[in-house]
This record gives sequence, C-alpha cells and structure tokens, in this order.
Amino acid sequence: MSDAAIAVRALRSLDLTDLTDTCTDQAIDALCQKALDPRGPVAAVCVWPQFVKRAQANLKGSSVRIATVVNFPAGGEDVSRVTDDTQEALSDGANEIDLVLPYEAVRRGDLAAAREMVEAVRERINGDLLLKVILETGELRDPKLIETASRIAIEAGADFIKTSTGKTPVSATPEAAEIMLNAIKASGRSVGLKPSGGIRTLADAKIYLDLTERIMGEGWATPQTFRIGASSVYDTLIAAIEGRAGAAATGAY
Repeated sequence: MSDAAIAVRALRSLDLTDLTDTCTDQAIDALCQKALDPRGPVAAVCVWPQFVKRAQANLKGSSVRIATVVNFPAGGEDVSRVTDDTQEALSDGANEIDLVLPYEAVRRGDLAAAREMVEAVRERINGDLLLKVILETGELRDPKLIETASRIAIEAGADFIKTSTGKTPVSATPEAAEIMLNAIKASGRSVGLKPSGGIRTLADAKIYLDLTERIMGEGWATPQTFRIGASSVYDTLIAAIEGRAGAAATGAY
C-alpha cells in the first residue's frame, strides 16, 4: 500500500483532538474545519465537554462524530459525578464518550470499583452512541494489569478500548496496543481499539494499522473498529496524501 493510501486510511480513522488547557472557541472552529477536509473526513473530533455544543454547530449535517471526555484525565472513582457529566455531554450533543478507567483502582486490585464505573456510564449510552474506555496503559505499565484493565472494560460494555489520555509521560505504545488487541480477540466481542497520544508521523500510524492487521486480520481496521487519537499527525497525513516530502518520517517507536 502506498504512503498516500495509508495516510487516507489513517485520516478517516482519526479522532482529531484538542484537549489542550488553552483551547478556545476559535480553536474548535479551526479543528472542525480540518475535520471536514474533503480528503477525509475524519471519524470524529474529540473536545472538552464545554466545547461539545460549538463542535455540534460546526459539524451539523456532516458524518463527523463528536467525542468528549469524562473522568479525565485523573481517572477518579466518583461514579455519580461521572455519570452526571456523561449525561450532560450527551444532552449537549456528544456521540461518543471517552471515559478514563479508574486505573489506580486496578493497580491496587480493586477491580470492582473499575468495573462499576464503566457499567454505570454504559447504562447512559445507547443507540449509535459509543463508549470508549481509556486504560491509561502508561501508568498501569505491567502487561498483566493492562490485560486485566482491557478485560474489565470489555466485559463492562466498552465499544472501544483506548490506550491513553495523552496527559502522562508514556502514552500509546505498540506493546500495550498488542495486549489490548489480544484481549479484544479473546473476548469474541466487536470492540474497537484506539491508540492515543504520541502518534505524530505516518510511520507511527502505520505501526498500529499493521499491528491490527496482524492480530485481527486484513481489513479489520475501519473507523467502526479502529481510531487514532491525535492532533499533530493531521498535517503529516495531509502531506502524505498530497505526496509532499517528509510526510513519511521515521516513527518514534
């Protein structure tokens, strides 16, 4: 597959993200304009809850979905607060909820607390709405904990499992993604994968596309089952589609 074809595939699976602390209405307008580029469009934009309504106004009538984050980035354990935040985001027009798993609960062995959070949010999400559960694999570190967190999220009703918030020193890694994909495959359920954070080049994106093909089979990675959570990779993908030099720079991994 050519670099341009890989870039198109990655672009259409992109959750174009702005979760910066300095995000503004104008930044959301620009993000949504990028999301609607005719070479895409991207799968979704991922924004802070307070910007969901603005994103909805910008994307009205398009196929681009609106994702937002809850329990983010700390992964706390206040179920009531998180379900209230989820309901408010859905009322504002969010199509997808990216929930941070209480990963500290997983680390200390309180798996029931982690499961309760996912199940409670799952109850609020139905129809064509999606629940993406962020495991924060860079903080879990231990492969056994990553596998356990994956299994909990899948069993509690996640539509996707996602590596990272992008707010910790270690974000997505191929090693964590491989563990997560194997958990998805073992579950027998139709659950997607979202590597997120630290994906900056076409080579980075290709690593995860190739990984999904190897484990899940050729053609598995579509926007319904595979997302890339990133912001900085967008311009690189556009450059690759246009055949401009430097687009396929060596990845970080």
